[in-house]
Amino acid sequence: MDFDFMNNENFKNISPEKLKFLMQFAAQNKSGNAKEMSNLIMNAVGNAKKEGIQFSPNETDFIIQVLKQNMSPEEQRKADQILMLMRGMKK
Repeated sequence: MDFDFMNNENFKNISPEKLKFLMQFAAQNKSGNAKEMSNLIMNAVGNAKKEGIQFSPNETDFIIQVLKQNMSPEEQRKADQILMLMRGMKK
């Protein structure tokens, strides 16, 4: 996983708790598979809630972009479809 995302504007003022959580989460994403990414996200969301951590929509979108960087274009399309379904379920 490329940790260049730490230089992104969305993360300049991030809390130490969020930063620790993100670093642990980023270290888990080893594959370029959309299904595995969706499972990681769901587990991470549950863990974040347990720890009282919430991410802004901008932070969330950027995290997803970071996760997708290891995927082929086909897997990125699958990930986008999964994310659209997940977001639709939240409403």
